[in-house]
Amino acid sequence: MESCAEAELLDRAETRCRQQGASLTAIRREVLALLSRQSNGIKAYDLLEQMRQTRPNAAPPTVYRALDFLIAQGLAHRIGRLNLFVACRHNSHPSPALFLLCPRCNGVSELQDPDVSARLFASLKAAGHRLDSPEVEISAICPRCAGQQEAV
Repeated sequence: MESCAEAELLDRAETRCRQQGASLTAIRREVLALLSRQSNGIKAYDLLEQMRQTRPNAAPPTVYRALDFLIAQGLAHRIGRLNLFVACRHNSHPSPALFLLCPRCNGVSELQDPDVSARLFASLKAAGHRLDSPEVEISAICPRCAGQQEAV
């Protein structure tokens, strides 16, 4: 069952795809919906297992093709360090996505901060480097885990 936030995310995705001349098929929409329900991301095979509840014949290529499409459209991200996929909760990305990965609970948070991104680009350029991926992963202890540590 779709929540209001999920329905809004899916409607924005549908509009974005249409504007880019792409189609958010039923399978792609379902994969995005499943991703949107995961606050910390999900592995592809776990996503496949969830998808098989409604599509018993779903196979790995079905999920991977949908994920590739969603990533190409800026609707999802792959977190390489944890091999997870997450739904993009922002309308657009004029700059790379910055992800905070908690090493204790494997939580994933997307940080949308244009100033941080601009400074990152400037520093990389000054050092003669450029990003290899549209996702930047930063190890950072989340507030919940930090609170647990302080309580000890």
